[in-house]
Amino acid sequence: MRVLFAGTPEVAVPSLDALRSAGFDIVGVLTRPDAALGRKRVITPSPVAARAQELGIPVIKAAKITAEVSQEIAALAPDIAAIVAYGGLVPAAALTIPQHGWINLHFSLLPAWRGAAPVQHSVMNGDDITGASTFLLESGLDTGPVYGTLTEEIRRTDTSGELLERLSRSGAVLLTQTLAAIDAGEAFGVPQSGDITLAPKITIDDARLDWKQPALAIDRRCRAVTPEPGAWTTWEEKTIKIGALVMRPDVRDLEPGRLQIVGRKVVIGTGSHGLEIAQLQPAGKKMMAAADWARGLPAPESVVFL
Repeated sequence: MRVLFAGTPEVAVPSLDALRSAGFDIVGVLTRPDAALGRKRVITPSPVAARAQELGIPVIKAAKITAEVSQEIAALAPDIAAIVAYGGLVPAAALTIPQHGWINLHFSLLPAWRGAAPVQHSVMNGDDITGASTFLLESGLDTGPVYGTLTEEIRRTDTSGELLERLSRSGAVLLTQTLAAIDAGEAFGVPQSGDITLAPKITIDDARLDWKQPALAIDRRCRAVTPEPGAWTTWEEKTIKIGALVMRPDVRDLEPGRLQIVGRKVVIGTGSHGLEIAQLQPAGKKMMAAADWARGLPAPESVVFL
């Protein structure tokens, strides 16, 4: 089949590679426009665009699928479109361009966690199991019939980044198998059933840690927003990013947000028990060991994060 591939971030690259390796004819790639990255704001192509250029595949860069973009897609005459974290809506008019429609690889077990940030919400919610689904894209939000699924255990210390990396690779296999089954006329979509949960885009405000919450909820939130946008708190009206946290149930009766040095480790109070801050990033500096940062303070135990 002639395949249009739509995707933008690094987690979509394994799917592009898998489809190419399986022998599908990738006639074009649709991805988001180049973006300014890093402190120097260097204009950089998306990971999918960069990989497509390496493979010699034509690239369409668009933040939105307009009528003009739809015409570019139609000119490629794809039999099917595979979409993985493209980052934009596919309008109804574009859904009908490929004969076999758009097949979306979504990183959850639908209908759980429909939306832009399924892995982040799964980690934040404390789920034990997540997975990936391939389904036929419709006008509704991740509502189409499902072709295939896989499951993945969420490990105790998983960040969203780590979990997404694993799912991106196993999901690439699932997507390839789904397209192969459709090509062979052996794929049948099954209507979604079960409890529906929503996973809207994670914002900067969502990444702020509330030290009055229980330690487990704070740890889950921190891991859910790592690496992007990154957990944060404030001290002396400046933002401090928080890296890895470690449970310290042995530390009790410490005011939420207040630091304490326990055996050369930096521990912070929460609504339940202590959390050890393994790493943090002060404003304008790089991520560092929290103990190294605390050694530079005249009175670390007077510090209260808000």
